[in-house]
Order: sequence, then structure tokens, then C-alpha cells
Amino acid sequence: MKKLINDPADVVSEALLGMAAAHPELRIDHENKIVYRADAPVQGKVALVSGGGSGHEPLHGGFVGPGMLDAACAGEVFTSPVPDQVMAATRGVDGGAGVLHIVKNYTGDVMNFEMAAELAAAETGVEVEAVITDDDVAVQDSLYTAGRRGVGITVAVEKIAGAAADEGRDLAGVAEVARRVNANGRSMGMALTSCIVPAAGHPTFDLPDDQIEIGIGIHGEPGRRRVPAAPAREVAEMLVEPILADLDFTGGDGVLAFVNGMGGTPLLELYLMYNEVAAILAKSGVTVARSLVGPYITSLEMAGCSVTLLKLDDELLRLWDAPVRTPGMRWGV
Repeated sequence: MKKLINDPADVVSEALLGMAAAHPELRIDHENKIVYRADAPVQGKVALVSGGGSGHEPLHGGFVGPGMLDAACAGEVFTSPVPDQVMAATRGVDGGAGVLHIVKNYTGDVMNFEMAAELAAAETGVEVEAVITDDDVAVQDSLYTAGRRGVGITVAVEKIAGAAADEGRDLAGVAEVARRVNANGRSMGMALTSCIVPAAGHPTFDLPDDQIEIGIGIHGEPGRRRVPAAPAREVAEMLVEPILADLDFTGGDGVLAFVNGMGGTPLLELYLMYNEVAAILAKSGVTVARSLVGPYITSLEMAGCSVTLLKLDDELLRLWDAPVRTPGMRWGV
């Protein structure tokens, strides 16, 4: 294992120290491993809290700031944040208008966020709503989930719900927008290589050089199938066709087409993949209204990518375009 780390046990805490040094616009509770926007709580605004295991950066801590999240809880690598973390974050961002939890559909995440919401409501009376993302068409159930996994659409939910909260909508309104984004998004991912969890020190799974895994999860969960290595054009078809088969993306106001890097794939290859994805969408009668290319929800140093499509309407398009100022996503400001 070759990584830019000191002690594997200190990776998350030391990364948060670096994040604090690099981004003074954030405030970090190092004891609880929570990233806050510096001005939290914002009085009168619905607050957004998300989080999950570390190793997926910039998700979630890199999306804390105006236009997105108010706080993010950093679990250990690929490990859910504990209820005490989520409860502390919920209390820390409550500005009187309620708190929205955005939770990826992994069993530990769902259970711990639910427990934290109940504890926070009992202790402080804060109103909490939860939206669970479950956009992965690759797998219905896995070792980590009951139902589909939450993957790339989580980025869009955090962005669009964050814009809705900044507009001053109430908790029910922000939650409705978040659920609408999740319902209209689908994703599929693939891996060229495994990743190495620092505490383990060896690859999560064995993938021969001449094979790729289609339908992989962001923790190295098994995919739909393992196939011989193939050109990008064929890989794009393997990812996009199941998405298009699952939801009708034609008509309306077009889609957000999101090609995401899993951490170890250069932008050169991600843009090449985007070109292939765009060609398939054009041939299928799907109009691309907005695009996003880059490593936004990663799996340590895994090489590979995922494709997420979000069916847009006028409102979702406007909220996507709204200003955002976070370490991992920034425009309009």
C-alpha cells in the first residue's frame, strides 16, 4: 500500500485538519468530525445535513457552504457516522426552520440518521425530515442496502435542495424538491480497479487486469457482472442503456448528464467518456440541458466512473443554476 498518509488510524482526523487549514470559510468540530459552514446556524433557513463514510470526497464535506449543505458528518473510511455525530450536527445547524437530513441508502447510514433525528427531536424539539437517495440501477439489494444504493444523484439532491433552502422555502418544500430530484435520477457505475482502505492495507476486491466490473458500488460492493476490458464506447453503452431502460428521459426540459470519476481516473478519460455518453443520449432522443464532469463522489483511488442522469424541469434547472460556494462546487458567485 502506497498512500500519502501517516498512521491509517488518523487519516480522517488529519484530513479534517487540512480541510480546516485550506478553507477558513468552514468551521470544523474536530472532536465530532463535523464540517459546518462558518455562519451556521443561519436563522430562519431550513438547514441541510448529510454525511457518510469518508473516502468519497468531495462528498460530503466538500459540499458544505452557501447553496448546499450546512453541515456534513465524516464517518471513518467507508463507515457510517454514528448517531451522536449526526445529532450534534443537527443541533448545531438548527436555525428554527427545521433540518433536512440527506441520507444515502446504506443500512448503517439510514439507521444512524433515523436514531439521531429521534434523539434531536426529543432533546431540542427540532423538526427533522429525511430524504433517502436510492438512484443506483445496478443493484436492488446488496450487503449494504435494502433496496437501491444511493450514489451520484446525492450530489444533485444536495445542490438543488440547498438552493431551495436558500430561497427561503419551508422544510416540507425543501424535502419535496429533494425527493423529486431523487425520483427523477438514475445512476450506474463501473470499476477498472479496486481501492485500498487504509486500515485494511490491501485491495477490497481482486479484479484482474483484463477485466472490468460493471455496476460496482462506491464501497467496492459487487456489480452486476464482470466482463472483459472493453473500449470506452462499449463501456458507456453498458452504463447508459440500463439507466434509459429504467426511466424515460425523453421530453421535458432535458437532463443533467453527470459523468463522475471514482477517484483514480484522470479527467482526460472522463471527458472522453462524456463524449460517448452524450452520443448515446443524442441517438436515444435525450436532450442534455446541463452537464457535470469530474470526481464528485469517489471511492478512494478506485479507477472507474459512473453515469448519472437527472430529468429536469424548469424549476429544477433554475435551482441547479443557482449560486453555490463550497470547496467542491462553485459557480454564480
